[in-house]
Amino acid sequence: MKTSTVNLYSLSLRESRSLLFAALFIIGNIVLPQLCHLMPHGGLIFLPIYFFTLIGAYKYGWQVGLATALLSPLINSALFGMPPAAMLPAIMIKSVLLALAAAYVARRFKAVTLPLLLAVVLFYQVVGCLIEAAMHGSLLHGFQDFRLGIPGMLLQIVGGYLFIKYLLKK
Repeated sequence: MKTSTVNLYSLSLRESRSLLFAALFIIGNIVLPQLCHLMPHGGLIFLPIYFFTLIGAYKYGWQVGLATALLSPLINSALFGMPPAAMLPAIMIKSVLLALAAAYVARRFKAVTLPLLLAVVLFYQVVGCLIEAAMHGSLLHGFQDFRLGIPGMLLQIVGGYLFIKYLLKK
């Protein structure tokens, strides 16, 4: 399989451009969920709160990814009540897992491929779902993303790949 040639960075939040990228990804993680919530169960199906966290962490490193992962759900919940406060811990855990996994894989392999993004998404979902199941005492509850969110995971993998490869070439 051919790998994509893109520049991947590990930016520090001490740099002004890192803060700018984090702010843009946070805005993306605010706007995209609002669009998805126009459809019934759109948030549960498309898992939009994770999309720009994946891209930010993969392309610009763990610090940009972690800022996006932590601030996006909090801002969305405060402004729009979505995700509900009760869901914030599980969503933030998954967001942090996603940011760290994406940044690690990007740094380790220095490439963006569909199999690498698949590995990142499966890692944060499986580990996050196990943690969520332990928090709620229910495997069914913990693994609801696998019952409803397959389209969202596919969007993260394919959309994330296309976004990183074609829209963020530099």
